[in-house]
Amino acid sequence: MSANLKLHQLRAFVDVARQGSIRAASRLSGLSQPALTKAIQELELTLGARLFERRQQGVTLTDIGDNFFRHASLVLEELRVAQEDIQQRLGLAGGKVNIGVGGSIARTIMPQVITQFHREYPQVKVRIVEGQLVSMVHELRQGALDFTINTYDQHHLDQELIFERLMQRDYQVVMRKGHPMAHARSLNELQHCDWTMPTPQGSYYRLLHDLFGERGMAPKIVVTCETFMACTSLVAKSDFVSIISRDVIEDPTHGGQLIALDLDDPLPKATFYLIQRKDTALTPMSAYMAQLFRRYCQQR
Repeated sequence: MSANLKLHQLRAFVDVARQGSIRAASRLSGLSQPALTKAIQELELTLGARLFERRQQGVTLTDIGDNFFRHASLVLEELRVAQEDIQQRLGLAGGKVNIGVGGSIARTIMPQVITQFHREYPQVKVRIVEGQLVSMVHELRQGALDFTINTYDQHHLDQELIFERLMQRDYQVVMRKGHPMAHARSLNELQHCDWTMPTPQGSYYRLLHDLFGERGMAPKIVVTCETFMACTSLVAKSDFVSIISRDVIEDPTHGGQLIALDLDDPLPKATFYLIQRKDTALTPMSAYMAQLFRRYCQQR
């Protein structure tokens, strides 16, 4: 049965699934709505299963369709990578590199890496996703991300991924200049403060969450920020307190608005890893960018 599957059918199916409607997928792909409808109907006939529920406002995946979508999107991504790999090995450097980076990496090492990479390979497109590992695992598994530079929770290893240790960085309690608790020397003194932190699901911030628990502390984390920009901006313009990388605190783009506390009991260091899928080799361009990250991380 699988031998009868056509590539254009898979592309039509994945486009419609991602867009949620045939009309939106038509605008994205440049194919007519009748052509997309026909391709999906042929695919459903070949598979002997309905992949979409048709609704007035668009379409939604059936349970079978949702499962098939994960396989189909991975197949298309693997084909894209394979095609780019051949082109790059033939000296036709082009294609696309998709990477993920943690917030502190985005503000320190990433600009240097991307600047050098683009200078050497200006025709290669680069997509950068910022966030914690937990928000990138799905795209890593599906092949939509080549790799990420991030922290991770060692108690929740993913058997599908490879973790290559790159460096350790200091993290510190941070607040605005002139904060009434600027002279605090311990976390206990800061318990009554309003805290803002990234999500504690996995990564270094999960470690901090556990550390607070071990010390019998329950800081008031009343605001959860999904980006470092939101976190640092809030801290710089209020009495909120947070914990971020020392590199980010010293970033001149903050205009000296933030200060770091030197606690008597320093926080644990954060370990950063290069994380990628175990069963997929990087294209030459992705491999070179990974090598640049290794080089710049070693220099920190």
